[in-house]
Amino acid sequence: MNILALTSQKGGSGKTTLAGHLAVAAEREGAGPVALIDTDPQGSLTDWWNERQATTPAFLSASIATLSRDLDRARDLGFQQVIIDTPPAITDMIEHVIALSDLVVIPTRPSPHDLRAAGTTISMVEAAGKSLVFVINAANPRARITGEAAVVLSQHGTVAPVTIHQRTDFASSMIDGRTVMELPRAERSSHEIKSLWAYLQNRLHRTASTTVMPNSFARLGGAASRPSVEPPALRSDA
Repeated sequence: MNILALTSQKGGSGKTTLAGHLAVAAEREGAGPVALIDTDPQGSLTDWWNERQATTPAFLSASIATLSRDLDRARDLGFQQVIIDTPPAITDMIEHVIALSDLVVIPTRPSPHDLRAAGTTISMVEAAGKSLVFVINAANPRARITGEAAVVLSQHGTVAPVTIHQRTDFASSMIDGRTVMELPRAERSSHEIKSLWAYLQNRLHRTASTTVMPNSFARLGGAASRPSVEPPALRSDA
């Protein structure tokens, strides 16, 4: 069973939207059964799932105190993928989720504020010796900062080769428990999500047979306990 966690200190990075979309993409691509876990007290992923008419993905009730046992239960029930949504905070709870995950996805909007906020999350993932992948989310295809953000993030970890662009169909689909894959005329958004899941699934398979050295950030010239992600300067055409 693979465990994928979406974490980010910055609110509004799109963790919940990506968690729901990736779970549906995994099911549609035959990688299920998939279970979702919502550890965010705001319960946005829970609300989305309760609105959903489709029977998949499943939703697994879990708590931080019993998360390890809850994941064992998911494994015993035959789930192949578990996707965990986390709150926009840096707490012991987040550290616990990261420690139990096989791969950590950090959604990051291409903005200076989001890039700065990524530093503490990187530190936690590095300290746990886990693999991480940055996903540039809600990007403007015409903004130069999108490419610049990818360059900056690549100095601190792997950047997914698939960028998720800002489109209204992502927000509208989440209102009634759907995803862009289940909306008409959302082909570009749907293709991005399917491509992102294919990439992350490959990473999960590779991670299963690879040991990640902890504190590798120190070799990038920064302090492992508090990495600093320097954002690019905003340009006038961004």
